[in-house]
Amino acid sequence: MDIIKTLAAEFKIKNTQVEQTVALIDEGNTIPFIARYRKEATGGLSDVVLRDMDERLTYLRGLEERKEDVIRLIDEQGKLTEELREQILEADVLQRVEDLYKPFKKKKATRASKAKEKGLEPLADIIWSQECTDAKAEAEAFVDPEKEVASPDEAIKGACDIIAERIAEDPEITAAVREKTSSAGVILSEAVDAEDKNVYEMYYDYSEGIANIPNHRVLAINRGEKEKKLKVKVSTDTEAMEKLIADQAGIKDGTAVEELLRETVADAYKRLMAPSIEREMRNMLTERAEADAVKVFAKNTEKLLMVPPVKGARIIAIDPGYRTGCKVAVLDETGKLKAYTTVYPTEPRKEIAKTQATLKKIVEKYNINTIVIGNGTASRETEEVVADFIRKSAPNVKYTIVNEAGASVYSASKLATEEYPDLDVTVRGAMSLGRRLQDPLAELVKIPTKSIGVGQYQHDINQTILEKALDGVVEDCVNKVGVELNTASPSLLSHVAGINMGIARNIVAYREANGVFTSRAQLKKVPKLGEKTFGQCAGFIRIAGGKNPLDNTAVHPESYKAAELLLEKLGYDKKSLGSEGFADIEERLWEKYGEEEKPAKAQLKGGRVKGFAALNEIAKAQDKTEKKPKRNLKKAIEKLAAELGIGVPTLTDIIEEMKKPGRDPREDAPEVIFRNDVKSFEDLKIDMVLEGTVRNVVDFGAFVDIGVKNDGLVHISEMSNRFIKHPMEVVSVGDTVKVRIIKIDYDKQRVGLSMK
Repeated sequence: MDIIKTLAAEFKIKNTQVEQTVALIDEGNTIPFIARYRKEATGGLSDVVLRDMDERLTYLRGLEERKEDVIRLIDEQGKLTEELREQILEADVLQRVEDLYKPFKKKKATRASKAKEKGLEPLADIIWSQECTDAKAEAEAFVDPEKEVASPDEAIKGACDIIAERIAEDPEITAAVREKTSSAGVILSEAVDAEDKNVYEMYYDYSEGIANIPNHRVLAINRGEKEKKLKVKVSTDTEAMEKLIADQAGIKDGTAVEELLRETVADAYKRLMAPSIEREMRNMLTERAEADAVKVFAKNTEKLLMVPPVKGARIIAIDPGYRTGCKVAVLDETGKLKAYTTVYPTEPRKEIAKTQATLKKIVEKYNINTIVIGNGTASRETEEVVADFIRKSAPNVKYTIVNEAGASVYSASKLATEEYPDLDVTVRGAMSLGRRLQDPLAELVKIPTKSIGVGQYQHDINQTILEKALDGVVEDCVNKVGVELNTASPSLLSHVAGINMGIARNIVAYREANGVFTSRAQLKKVPKLGEKTFGQCAGFIRIAGGKNPLDNTAVHPESYKAAELLLEKLGYDKKSLGSEGFADIEERLWEKYGEEEKPAKAQLKGGRVKGFAALNEIAKAQDKTEKKPKRNLKKAIEKLAAELGIGVPTLTDIIEEMKKPGRDPREDAPEVIFRNDVKSFEDLKIDMVLEGTVRNVVDFGAFVDIGVKNDGLVHISEMSNRFIKHPMEVVSVGDTVKVRIIKIDYDKQRVGLSMK
């Protein structure tokens, strides 16, 4: 297999793009670095495509290695034919390689292997040829009491065991049975105890085609089986399957051994094939469902991490609770802890007046403008007290609810202990909630990503695959935003391309020992941060107010000379490169390098027009095309790129950065919704229209925070008037949406919503 050509065909790109991308990966370059700073080589492939290609590259290389191993193992047995070698080499999936290897694989003693030891393989050949007229008569010659073959019937039985194993190990028959099961098989589930009422009741007598069952149902059924609430199996049309196998095996009608062979086929399917194919189907469904769940989780996580920071927020962060009270942390605009305390507005103490008095003192002393409340236990009751306080005493203060998933994990972690050794676990948790509003990305990277809580069944799926995918998401988000070198924590720095936690700690230690960094080049003085690591990470590091203004941009140091020459050619002073950037850079580029395209000659459509009519038509057409000559900025960029000796993609990125240096891509995301009042569940009415924030997107819909304790659900069928395959076609985590209430369950405190 030519891996380069295979990848090019799969990703619909040129061979050269794949070759150069693979070379960059093999050199040890990180995906963010390749995506951002090697666009000329990759043809501008995105980080998502590059990660998919990297994963596929690993699979295909593993496939080729396995092919070599299988060929060697069969050859060592002296059973490798040229035809078999070609079949193995042509295999495009690992399953096909394993199917071809199966007959040669060493295995424990089976009924077939025991029959072979008794010398019954020649009899199996005779029967399998379908040319014998009397199997019993042929079997007489194989009766041997010393080999425990006491009768012709025993000999035939052993021979049929050999034939059954041949059928079960035939790669073509196996592939046909697998395909038939996949397309026509059914998943069946039933209750272990029908009297046990639980969340799996809908699966107590359930069936759905393997080809059609949605991924979230697969994961739900798997969980129910794991919790011993459900019994699950794969069902097929046995008669149709046996006919398929018989046809594939070439069993003829009307021979003396037809009935015997059809009985053998039935045995082969029931005893040898069906159990393994059922396991395969369950594994295939699980892998498919897990892969989809990982994608959903990754996409949700990306949206959550890219929620824009709320700048200038002076915060009271409240981690609600009952018996132990609500932990309060006070943070300034930079996230620095100014004070902390505990209030008891909820049961059993219910000190509402005292709590509001405490809040008032804090608001006045620290000029607070925002209150953040965690959405966990006692959140609803705490929110009511806060809303009442704002209404009576602090009308200029706003509040919002923050998802506290993972806050407790972080607050008790080794990392939190290292960051704040003198603070109680509960205070760390409250601080984390407040900082999630001020800078979600910087705070959420401290939490194990699977604990963030924006996926489905994340604890049931392959944790290694999940963590790898989420690590990639975090890395991409951190590098898209960039990291301020002089304020970033080790946790944040460790996700910058090329930097691990050890180097991140060394950076912070160097910063503490030597003062703030004034240039990117100083990074080379950090222990264990060599030239290779510097090349990977430098473009994603920012230094505000440093010696070189380019250090606060996404321009890579390798392109500084080109960037400086660009500014010089366009008449800019590098020192004036600031937060406003050079908004007119494209205009200057056009003035110096642009060439207006000549308009195309006017042509008349249709047949010939004679006389003055023809002249009038031509004049009109020319007027339309010649009025506004077309500006071709692309050609201007190409011309300048050639002068500077860099690629067009690199120059295009530099120009964009010069227009608005250090631009935060999170600015494009929807802003956080703040509140001044609270709604009770009883306030909700059917057909009420509300504005809310999407908190989680799953296969079957989206959960939206509409201001009551529990998020409402917009089912996928209520998301759009057009057909959609997945909710992510319509919404993402963090989106602000208008919803209409279509269903209210007051007992279970559930709300059904519609976006139609």
